[in-house]
Amino acid sequence: MTQEPQDDQSRPISRWAPPTDAPDAPPAGQSSPDGLGEDERDTAEVPLPGMPGRPAPVASAPVGPPPLGPAADTAPLPPTAPPPGPSLPGFDGPPPPLSGAQTSSSPRRRVPGPIWALAAAVAFLLGVLGGYAGGVLEDQDDMSSLAGGGLEPGSIETDAPLNADDASIVKVAATLLPSTVQIFAEYQGVEDAATGSGFVFDKLGHVVTNNHVVADAAKAKGSIEVVDHKGRRYKAEVVGRSAVYDLAVLDVPEVKELEAASLGSTSRLRIGEGVVAIGSPLGLSSTVTSGIVSALQRPVSTGQTEDDTSYINAVQTDAAINPGNSGGPLVNLVGQVIGVNSAIATAGGGEGGEGGSIGVGFAIPIDQVKVTAAQILKTGKATYPIVGASVDVQATDHNGALISVVEAGSPAAAGGLKDGDRVTKVGDVTVTDGIGMIVAIRAHQPGETVEFTVMRNGARQELKIKLEAQTENLA
Repeated sequence: MTQEPQDDQSRPISRWAPPTDAPDAPPAGQSSPDGLGEDERDTAEVPLPGMPGRPAPVASAPVGPPPLGPAADTAPLPPTAPPPGPSLPGFDGPPPPLSGAQTSSSPRRRVPGPIWALAAAVAFLLGVLGGYAGGVLEDQDDMSSLAGGGLEPGSIETDAPLNADDASIVKVAATLLPSTVQIFAEYQGVEDAATGSGFVFDKLGHVVTNNHVVADAAKAKGSIEVVDHKGRRYKAEVVGRSAVYDLAVLDVPEVKELEAASLGSTSRLRIGEGVVAIGSPLGLSSTVTSGIVSALQRPVSTGQTEDDTSYINAVQTDAAINPGNSGGPLVNLVGQVIGVNSAIATAGGGEGGEGGSIGVGFAIPIDQVKVTAAQILKTGKATYPIVGASVDVQATDHNGALISVVEAGSPAAAGGLKDGDRVTKVGDVTVTDGIGMIVAIRAHQPGETVEFTVMRNGARQELKIKLEAQTENLA
């Protein structure tokens, strides 16, 4: 049986119980009366620390470990401590001395200026080409592993459609709007009960969106339609969905006539670089907003209950995201999708109302989207790593993640983790609270052995825990 938290302030880090075939709970909620056809729960909002206001409800959050909150259509995100900023990629300190370096005092020969300049130019060119080749090889390795998971070779586009020296928001919009769709989900006789956004993921007619956009319709066997930038409507079927990562894959055979979006890599993002968000905020289709990458690896949770909460290692942006943007693409300035818009922070709206964008939005990293989509396309289900323990997600001391329960026979128990331990690092990622620990674990894949740094009775210990897989069973 799944070990549930012992009180309201503790939540399982992972579902240790074996998957069950129990059906999902009946769909909750009705369409909002705002006349825009937007399900309130379709926008995840995060109340800011110290600021009053009622967080807006999450849009059809799924069952399973905490799901991600919908950006403009997702659930509220609780305040979390920002994780330490990422280190500069590729910088590991000064280079070691060369083997066999000369130590004698004999005079060195001077290199003529022109030769030195030529050598420097060649070195620079080789460095640029080496970096480019490394990036290409990295993409190829990534694509090859994903193909084994369910993506057919050549089915997705990764080449940047725009040149970096000729990039502009105008060109990004022109390139991505034809690949972005509006989504309408109907169920129980309620038309357009939930609306959101999505984008054409591959060349086979698959569209990616947020799970919370289609969850109620999927559970109630309702109908789902996508609308392209020219207003044409197409029927869609759910291939599979993940409540853990707040993602869903739709099959839209007729959309094969639309061009698939190019997929980038979150690992190459830099704080401060420009991004563009595309979607249908408040039902306004084909809307484009722009901003920058405000932060990376931001642990974020959304949802109002354990069954509709997602945790993501989010890309934070100040591009305006509002209800209806959920599931739409966050794009870099060379036209590659680098995230799926999913949640927003709010300062609070009026009673019964819903707050809008305040410049703090969150997107699911595209690297995670590729992995989860590949799993869904192969089996119809998503898999995530587990350790078999419960963690306190309400603690505010930011001194690490407090372990409340370690389940017998779990990977955590086998690795030596104990009740009352305080986890301060997962791998090389510093952990300040329970949400940060969950996000750090889910940045890895099942089967990996990860080192956990814990404080126990005032002493520091390093434990190695092999992550196991849990498969979501969503109808």
